[in-house]
Amino acid sequence: MSERPVTELAALPHLRARVRRFLAEEQARAPYRPAIDAWLTSASAEFSRALGSQGWIGMTWPKEYGGGECSAFERLAVVEELLTAGAPVAAHWFAERQIGPGILKNGTERQKRAFIPEIVAGRLFFAVGMSEPGSGSDLASVRTRAERVPGGWRINGAKVWSSGAHRAHYMLTLCRSAVSEDRHAGLSQFLVPLDAPGVQVRPIRSLDGEAEFCEVVFDDVLVDDDALLGAEGDGWKQVTGELALERNGAERYVSLYLETMMAARLARPTRRDHAYLGETAAAMWSVRALSLRTLAEENRPQARRELDAALVKDVGTVFEQRQVERARRLLAGRVPGEEDRALLRSAVEHAPSITLRGGTTEVLRTIIWSGLDTGGGRA
Repeated sequence: MSERPVTELAALPHLRARVRRFLAEEQARAPYRPAIDAWLTSASAEFSRALGSQGWIGMTWPKEYGGGECSAFERLAVVEELLTAGAPVAAHWFAERQIGPGILKNGTERQKRAFIPEIVAGRLFFAVGMSEPGSGSDLASVRTRAERVPGGWRINGAKVWSSGAHRAHYMLTLCRSAVSEDRHAGLSQFLVPLDAPGVQVRPIRSLDGEAEFCEVVFDDVLVDDDALLGAEGDGWKQVTGELALERNGAERYVSLYLETMMAARLARPTRRDHAYLGETAAAMWSVRALSLRTLAEENRPQARRELDAALVKDVGTVFEQRQVERARRLLAGRVPGEEDRALLRSAVEHAPSITLRGGTTEVLRTIIWSGLDTGGGRA
């Protein structure tokens, strides 16, 4: 691996210091509770707007649409600081991580000018409409239909496990727009306003009592022609590109950083505790190095990007899931305060879903083997 990404990150102490000052000021102005899995569980529209005012949403996007044209490493430095602090970034997370890049790559000029500046400002939130009830991890088994009508499309169907749909303004929705023997053909994506007539958003309560996920039902929902993202029938190609963005990132190795730091703070000077901390640090830095490599290789083909992202998510989420159980055992009977106990309890409650969301471990390993078998992983 080239030393370039590590060097670039190490050269950004002033940016990291700015983010830390911003977080301290926000805590003083509008206190929030640092959260495990903050990118999924902790949302504040006010915080997202404040972050946007700093230029820290859409940092790598073109200035023409409000972005900062920063490097991917500058963005990663900001994201790492936000996630390790457990900041409430969930409101804008999906809009910035994958929807905005999808619109910039596939959208019309009108769509770019309508959506991108609002995302950058932290004012426009999106949910992702991929998974469907009864389909498990088979993303290609799309039954939500988009039917052409005069002036637009009529959408019927349902999506499930859509993170943050109850606070989102739009959903990027994968629909079957044409009948085809090839399950990956005839799919298209639509930018659907979630306040449109016929849309029902139903929050799903999880083990901790929170409603991070939703089921979204479309009953004769009408959208105009401008709602189609990209060319009709290109939905599968678009989705796989978006999933590569979803699967590779700092959230794959620092979502549980607060738990790790608690374990470090409560560790005892024993061989067992030192082994836990050393193994945790080694594993986290290994996943981080793998993620940095994908950022450094900016011009690799899409198949390689998808393979690398699957590798990062598989290794990262398996690491995080194992760390929860190891931390639970290490800290048994040691956690003195209710705030720390609540943090550990949150990590334990979220652990089962870590290797499910964004693609199960089995799906990821199929992608990895297929990519290696066909030469997608060769240099």
